[in-house]
Amino acid sequence: MARDYAADITDPVAREIVTNVGVWVDREVKPVASHYEHADEFPEPLVKGMADMGLFGIKIPEKYGGLDLSFECYAGVCIELARGWMSLAGIINTHVLVGYAISEYGTEEQKQKYLPKMVAPDIRCALSITEPDAGSDAAAIKTTARRDGDDYIINGQKMWVTNGQRAGVYLVLTKTDPDAQPRHRGITAFLVDAGTPGFTPGRKLAKLGYKGVETTELTFDDARVPATQVLGGKEGQGFQHVMSALEVGRINVAARGVGVAQAAFDEAIRYAQKREAFGKPIFEHQAQQLRLAEMITKIRAARLLTLDAARKKDSGARSDLDAGMAKLFATEIAQECVLDAMRIHGGVGYSTELPLERFYRDAPLMVIAEGTSDIQKIVIARNIVKEYPV
Repeated sequence: MARDYAADITDPVAREIVTNVGVWVDREVKPVASHYEHADEFPEPLVKGMADMGLFGIKIPEKYGGLDLSFECYAGVCIELARGWMSLAGIINTHVLVGYAISEYGTEEQKQKYLPKMVAPDIRCALSITEPDAGSDAAAIKTTARRDGDDYIINGQKMWVTNGQRAGVYLVLTKTDPDAQPRHRGITAFLVDAGTPGFTPGRKLAKLGYKGVETTELTFDDARVPATQVLGGKEGQGFQHVMSALEVGRINVAARGVGVAQAAFDEAIRYAQKREAFGKPIFEHQAQQLRLAEMITKIRAARLLTLDAARKKDSGARSDLDAGMAKLFATEIAQECVLDAMRIHGGVGYSTELPLERFYRDAPLMVIAEGTSDIQKIVIARNIVKEYPV
C-alpha cells in the first residue's frame, strides 16, 4: 500500500486537494524534474498545471475569485510540490506571500487592482527585501522612498528576488524615514508594477541549486511610484506587514524541507530493499535500519510541526514562534536526511542520473531562505522568554 502523504491533514476538503496534488506530482513532475533542473529551465508546462489546479489562488479570498483555502491546505500542497521538485514550491511562495499581504493589509483599491489578476494568474508576484548590505537584518535596508507630490521617488538596489524577471507586481520594502527610532517605524512597503520607469529587473543570479526559477537583482533609479501604491495607504507600517507575511513564507519553506526530506527517504527506503551487500538486502543490515528509522522519525516530527504552525496561522493568532520552530527543524532535518539517503545509496547516489544530487544541492537553500536557522533561533528565544517571566 502506497504511503498516504496527506494523512495528517485534518480538514477533509484540504486532504483531498493535497492528495490530488500528490497524484499530479507523481505523474507529471517527478519524471521531468531533473531535466528542467539540470537545464535551469523555467518549467512552463508544470506551472500551467499548478495554475489549472487553482494553486496560485489558493489563499486569495473568494470575493476576488480565489479558493480561500486554509494555510494547513497550503502547507500540505507545498510539501507535495517539494516532494516532486522544490523549485515549484518556491515559484508559488512569493505569489501567495504577496497575495496574503495585499489581502490582509491592502486598501480596497489595491485588492481590486491585484487580487483578481493573481488567481489565474494573469500576473505573478515577487517579494523584495534583501539588499547587498541587508539580509537577515531587514531594518538595515538602504533603499529609500521620498515623497514628491502625489508620488514617491524610490532609489536603491535589491538582491535575491525570486520570480524577479517574471513578476507583474513587486512588494518592495523601503525607508521613508531614515532617522526613525526604532528603525522599523521608518519602513514602508510599496506595490511596484513591472514596467515602472526607473525600475529595472537585473541579471539572473547563478545558484548552486534552486534551479528553474529565476533569482535576480532589482534596481530603482528615481523610480516614480504613485502614493496609492503604498501597501495599506500609510507610511511606516511596512515592516510589520512584511514580517506577518513572512510567517506564511516560513511555513512554505518548512513545507519544502519536509517535501525534500520525504523525497530523499522514499528513494533511500526503496533502494535499501533492492540493493544487496554481503548476501542480503542492505535494509537487513542494522546500520541502515537505524539510519532509516531516524530519518522517518525526523520527517514525521517536521511534518507535524509544519502543519501545526499552519493551523496556528489559520486561527488568526500570531504564529511567528510556531512558524520559526517549524522552519528551523524541517529545513535542518532536510539536510540531514538528504545526506543520509546519499550514504545509503553509496557511490551511485553521487550520480546526476539519480535525484539525490538535486536534493543535496536544494537543501542548503532552505536553511537560509526566509530567515536563516540562527534567525529562527533568535525568534524562538524572544518568544519563549515571554512565556517564562521571572
